[in-house]
Amino acid sequence: MALPRKLKHFNLFNDGESYLGQVNEITLPKLSRKMEDYIGGGMSGPVKVDHGQEEIVLEWKCGGMMRSVLNQYGVVTADGVQLRFAGAYQAEDSARPEAWEIVVRGRHQEIDPGKAKKGDDTEFGVKTVCSYYKLVQNGQTVMEFDFLGMVEIVNGEDRLAAARAIIGG
Repeated sequence: MALPRKLKHFNLFNDGESYLGQVNEITLPKLSRKMEDYIGGGMSGPVKVDHGQEEIVLEWKCGGMMRSVLNQYGVVTADGVQLRFAGAYQAEDSARPEAWEIVVRGRHQEIDPGKAKKGDDTEFGVKTVCSYYKLVQNGQTVMEFDFLGMVEIVNGEDRLAAARAIIGG
């Protein structure tokens, strides 16, 4: 029997700047595929046609105003901001935590400075939409998506390499 790995500690880096102690919550990106039903002549039911990765979003909250984030608002390029989540996940049946990292590049779609009320906790929320995503476990890349470079690597296999070769990418 094994126990699940639980997040024990984490940090977020924004273009290399450590936010240790400032970020209190991160909603890690959900991975989902854009699919549609297709039923052709002679088929008795639909199959899903895969049209690729859907939008990747990283949402995070800080304990107060973040000037460095505000400075990035309206960044011009689709990959203008790099964020790196570093998490230590540990099971209660192991003394050794595992390193999980998520690296994204994109831009902030929404910055919510929250409410301002004397004596209340402040919360500064950010929604970052991503053009690049990489998931790493203990230094080994699990998956990597580069929308601008037409790269989609899962478990070491670049699933778009053949298509890039066909179209001259």
